[in-house]
Amino acid sequence: MFPRCSIVLSLLALTASFSAIAAEKDADDAAIVVTATRFSEADYRVSSNISVITRQDIRNTPAQSLPDVLGSLAGIDVRQFGGSMGKDATVDMRGFGSTATSNTLILVDGLRVNPVDLGSIIWSSLPLESVERIEIVRGSGTVLYGDGATGGVINIITNKSGNPVAGVTATLGSFGYKGVDVQLANGNDRAYYNLFAKYADADGFRKNGQQDQKTASGRAGYLLDHGEIFADFAIYSESSGLPGSIFSAAYHSDPRSTRFPRNTEDRDGYRIRPGISYRVSEQVTLEAEAGREHQILKSSIVSSSFFSDRTRDTHSFTPRLRWRHGMGSLFSETVIGTDFYDSDVSSHNLGAPDQGATQKSSAVYLQNTTGITSNLSLTLGGREQRVKQTASQDAYAAWFSPAFSGSSTRGRSAYDLGLTYAQKGWRIYAKTGTTFRFANTDELFGFDPVLFVPVFAGDLKPQHGTINEAGGSVSVGSANVRASFYKLDLTDEIGYDGAVGANINLAPTRRKGAELEADWKLANSVFLKTSYAYIDASFREGTYAGKEIPLVARNQANAQLTWHTGRTGSYTAAARYVGDRRYGSDFTNSQGILSGYFTLDLQAVWDLKPWKIAAKVLNATDKKYSPFAGYSSTFSDTYFYPADGRSIFVSGRYDF
Repeated sequence: MFPRCSIVLSLLALTASFSAIAAEKDADDAAIVVTATRFSEADYRVSSNISVITRQDIRNTPAQSLPDVLGSLAGIDVRQFGGSMGKDATVDMRGFGSTATSNTLILVDGLRVNPVDLGSIIWSSLPLESVERIEIVRGSGTVLYGDGATGGVINIITNKSGNPVAGVTATLGSFGYKGVDVQLANGNDRAYYNLFAKYADADGFRKNGQQDQKTASGRAGYLLDHGEIFADFAIYSESSGLPGSIFSAAYHSDPRSTRFPRNTEDRDGYRIRPGISYRVSEQVTLEAEAGREHQILKSSIVSSSFFSDRTRDTHSFTPRLRWRHGMGSLFSETVIGTDFYDSDVSSHNLGAPDQGATQKSSAVYLQNTTGITSNLSLTLGGREQRVKQTASQDAYAAWFSPAFSGSSTRGRSAYDLGLTYAQKGWRIYAKTGTTFRFANTDELFGFDPVLFVPVFAGDLKPQHGTINEAGGSVSVGSANVRASFYKLDLTDEIGYDGAVGANINLAPTRRKGAELEADWKLANSVFLKTSYAYIDASFREGTYAGKEIPLVARNQANAQLTWHTGRTGSYTAAARYVGDRRYGSDFTNSQGILSGYFTLDLQAVWDLKPWKIAAKVLNATDKKYSPFAGYSSTFSDTYFYPADGRSIFVSGRYDF
């Protein structure tokens, strides 16, 4: 039963009032998206509610990083470990807690950027200025994109317009923040380029919380008569202190403190992806990309006398074909493709043995959408994926912990089946399907509870499950409302159990809930965006049957109000609520409740061409909260990662 809180009732009442009115809006006017088919397509045929965060939405949002944008607008739980740059932020869709990064797939122009190990998304390689829009598909995207998409898919679409731009933005902010962004773009009827560069550094809210980022990214393309050849790239370098967690007494008395004043890490890397898009005929379009991603992570964990130099390399090849063949007089379109990924991770350590792992993944998928009538569409898709993994570790000492190595080959299949009915101004859909996830390379390192030695986790089975969902959308005048209801049952979910000190296949779990979004133009210059998510995530069977999944809030809500006043500026207030959660690793639900929180962000923008001045106040009420916290059985205490206190940023942009 949903909670009777004022936020929920207000949003449900808003939906009811919109649904009671009929307004005409052609389905052909639906937004064009790429995530639901891996080709540009109108979303009214898709058996999902797709949220699109536009470039204007991003400009209206009081945000310093992409995770800030997602947390403010999308009704998604974004957990940051501190700092204003989004470093190590976790994006959690549909309630996965500590394994969210392995269950929410992040794409950049369709390219996977989730690491094959337990590393973080490199948000610094995605400057806000480079983003054209963000497409969010909740629920499984396994058929089209493979493992890791159980919670959903977020596709970050970068600017490819080539419209002439030359601008520089300088920013100063709280806790010693300094930043410079540069944007250059140009093009003609044959070629174009878009270039973005960013530098930022800050002392940080917490002791040893300093961060700096340097990144450059862009795209260059050459237009053909029936397509284009292009290359995307990003290069980055970032370093930071690692203040880590603090126990409850320190959190309540001094949340800016640290237990680890000397721990640091540095990350350097790049990714490059050449590709082609070519229209073979009126019915057939071919797209293909080849990618390479390289990263070096240097960790200096002085508190544990551990020093590591880890290198990760991934190569990919992702060709696909769209065939609009029709079925008699009916619309029918088939997308068929294959994905190849080859990854290698090696870690040279001091204070621990060296480790290495590889992963080779190959898959083939097919998705067909057929218009049974002019209003009713059927989508059917399937995927077959095979993954070969190896892992090895040198010995500490033969008498203490011997060397080990191992390999395994796993395969899984998935399907999607959906129906969509669209009329003028509204659409409804229902779908069912399956999903899966393979263990990442770090999860392959297991632990033998009998011999007390590390081992290859060759018996770790792929996570798999079934999802059922129904929902729809309605457009009424200047208002748009989307709602969905779902149930996800997982078997062999992969997670870390502190009781055994290893990653294991958990007992069967279930997630069920509802999601609601509304966009409303209240007046010519006033815009409201709201979202609400209810998630009931728990164990279905086993020792923890009926217990809640740790770190998953039952209630999340967002509201953002923007007022465009013309020459006197644009003003935005963004409120976010995340409800109570269980502490990380507390599968028994016996360690109490991690309190929820409410935050308020404010922004004012004055467009004084060629200057644009912006002022932001993040966490305006100076709320003390912790997006992530857990329980340590070793210390019999809860530990916290405090969020930043009130932060103020002022920036000025000059367009040449």
